[in-house]
Amino acid sequence: MPEQSELAGRVVLVGAHGHGRWHLQNLRRLAAVSDVRLVGVCDPRPLDDELRALAGDVPVTASLDELLAATRPAVTVICTPIHTHTDLALTAARAGSAVLLEKPPTPTMAEFDRLVEGIEAAGVPCQVGFQSLGSAAIGRVRELVEGGAIGTLRGIGGACAWVRDASYYGRASWAGRRSVDGVPVVDGALTNPFAHAVATALALTGATGAGSLESVEVELYRANPIEADDTSCLRIRTADGVVVTIAATLAAEHPRDPVLVVHGSTGRITLSYKTGEVRLQADGVDETTTHPSTDLLEDLLAHLRDRSRPLLVPPSATRSFMEVVEAVRCAPDPVEIPQRRAEGEGATAHQVVPGIDALVDRSAEELLLFSELGATWAQEPSVRQLSTPAER
Repeated sequence: MPEQSELAGRVVLVGAHGHGRWHLQNLRRLAAVSDVRLVGVCDPRPLDDELRALAGDVPVTASLDELLAATRPAVTVICTPIHTHTDLALTAARAGSAVLLEKPPTPTMAEFDRLVEGIEAAGVPCQVGFQSLGSAAIGRVRELVEGGAIGTLRGIGGACAWVRDASYYGRASWAGRRSVDGVPVVDGALTNPFAHAVATALALTGATGAGSLESVEVELYRANPIEADDTSCLRIRTADGVVVTIAATLAAEHPRDPVLVVHGSTGRITLSYKTGEVRLQADGVDETTTHPSTDLLEDLLAHLRDRSRPLLVPPSATRSFMEVVEAVRCAPDPVEIPQRRAEGEGATAHQVVPGIDALVDRSAEELLLFSELGATWAQEPSVRQLSTPAER
């Protein structure tokens, strides 16, 4: 096998369709300014002209084992259906390749434990693709909170409102599913499209590792004819007593960028995690700063060159997020929302829940669940208890 120095910069991509297109574009960007180069693509579906142009003249195969043997990459980027992540990541790891694994890392806690054990046994680095966790905005928010800029921390509320149409749920057989042929998928609003909101909120509290959560309350609803949730909320209580709520919908009236609101006794901080904007409002101050983000593939490659440099998002930094995924997976099936209306036609048809935008905002402001805010279609939350003070 070639030395690691000979492999530096060599990358293969598993899963070129969907979000894989973004990875192809990112690899072209990096190739223009560094020694990073795509050396192969693994995908069971043929690449269309656009994807082939982005990939360039590299081998494309349906077999990851064959591709790894032929290319010997330094990094394997995995952007495939959630329930295929573990096996593909471990295949790459056993071949000696570092792994950049798209979020969510796995659909179950048992699979996550298997992933971590296998990665550690292979002795290769793994980075989980929560790009928002590469933002310097997280450090800035934590610095402000720890410095007392907003007084005593009261909690964090997330407000997430997007629209996803029929084409989104028709893009793949696993889209909008809780399981496929008995295999957990957990493709819901909280665990996939708004997974960044959950993971970023946990990172702001520092509650990311084992034993860092006390409980997770979950309410799951759906406006679309799918298995999984498209409108949901949760409340996390950390072992340190911090309350985090995330309210999310893919059936919004007016879609906008998601935000996390950090509530303090004397002020507030609003983080737009997609843009890296941090707004501080406290003691007569109202200022907004924008913070850069480190590309996670670049960070992983830098770690391969210097192992003393820690990864931004190793699997250990996502364990509490996986506790949330497990709480969603184990919660009762989503409740159908009867008060909804259809807009658009064909592939652009989508559902809208009247009043949901205001409800999402109220949840983030008041740190309350939909059932506590008087939504007529809401039901009592499912509660997953993770630890008690006596156990900590």
